[in-house]
Amino acid sequence: MENKLKILIADDEMDIVDLLKTFLSSQGYNCECASDGKETLAKIKENKYDIVLLDVMMPYIDGYHIAYEVNEMPDPPIIIIITSRDIQFEKNIAKMNGVYDIVQKPFTLDLISNIISKAIKNKTEGI
Repeated sequence: MENKLKILIADDEMDIVDLLKTFLSSQGYNCECASDGKETLAKIKENKYDIVLLDVMMPYIDGYHIAYEVNEMPDPPIIIIITSRDIQFEKNIAKMNGVYDIVQKPFTLDLISNIISKAIKNKTEGI
């Protein structure tokens, strides 16, 4: 299945980055990675991504600051937060910063795949 959609995986935990990159690449997505907030924001400003999988707690710039700034850009990517924090508490913060969805670590790869599919479908259908 060749999706050709471009995904940025932004997390300072390299095990998670490697897992997601391997899995999503096998699903046909074109994946790039960033390991801190500065690198993430620079890549988003320089490239066009369809989706950004974004950790909240990263060095230099946190995920919510990145999400807020990215959503001020024209045609922003879909942002999905992946965090070890309690998502019940985080949902409102995420929503205020233009985040599409939030996933708590540990997660299943099927969950990530389903959220990405749903997000792309909603964006193409204009929902």
